[in-house]
Amino acid sequence: MTGGRGFIGRHLLGHLLHLGADVHATARPGRAPFQCRGVPGLRRATWHEADLTDPDQTERAIRTSDPDVVFHLASSVAGQRSADIAGTMLENNTRTAINVMTAAHHLGDRRVVLAGSIEEPREADEAPCSPYAAAKSAATAYARLFHQQWDLPVTVLRPAMVYGPSQPDDTKLLPYVIGSMLDGRRPRLTSGVRAIDWVHVDDVCRAFLLAASHPSAPGLVADVGSGTATTIAETVQMVAALIGYEGMIGLGDLPDRRHDVARIADPTAAWEVLGWRLTTSLTQGLTDTVHWHLTRREAAAGDLAPEPLGGS
Repeated sequence: MTGGRGFIGRHLLGHLLHLGADVHATARPGRAPFQCRGVPGLRRATWHEADLTDPDQTERAIRTSDPDVVFHLASSVAGQRSADIAGTMLENNTRTAINVMTAAHHLGDRRVVLAGSIEEPREADEAPCSPYAAAKSAATAYARLFHQQWDLPVTVLRPAMVYGPSQPDDTKLLPYVIGSMLDGRRPRLTSGVRAIDWVHVDDVCRAFLLAASHPSAPGLVADVGSGTATTIAETVQMVAALIGYEGMIGLGDLPDRRHDVARIADPTAAWEVLGWRLTTSLTQGLTDTVHWHLTRREAAAGDLAPEPLGGS
């Protein structure tokens, strides 16, 4: 798998190891894989250094690991609308996907599961909302090409807004809001009117595992989400209630992003083809997420081991 050090990747790594899979994962040269602290059985995974924007390094890593299934989750996620990042998004999200699919094709058309994005345009004349969305959309187009033209058994899953335990990145909405409220600080936010489709990371992992084995998965492009819209303001209020935060909430402190629109998943294809459906409600998922942040703080204060990931 690629992207094993990322948020979804660490959880999927844990699920695979729990199932007893022989897991090979890639890490960028010079970047230690042990960012996956808390994953049970991590030492059973084999790590390969590879810059996935380089076709030769990608080919070597995949050929050496000789996988039955390639989970491609490595990605650069950026919501900025700046033209300055367009080239980076193309390299890190489109070119890497092409290199992975090419290597899997050369190895004998091994099954590939690509992580797409709910941000991808849906209509033929719809412009992408960001360089990230454009790059992910291009990767999905190439996946369709590889499947139709060269019979590569590739599936693209487009997760909605993924959340859950073990996401300490405070540039993301929920870790930032939870951390601010636990510190007693007013979170500074946009207007909060944007609707979000939240999907728990464990539900996303189940979808990837189904796509890896289901006989009807090759060729599928499917959303992975709840299909339910919850505004940022509603989500933040839910978090405040769970924490018991009664301070000010800075809705409107920051400007809304240009061309931000609600992207709500249509999980019909994931259900009809894979038999996948959401199992973790937003209330339960937010409760688990807040609990993880509290436990993490207590562990840091007492130098305790963090809670394990995946396979629960």
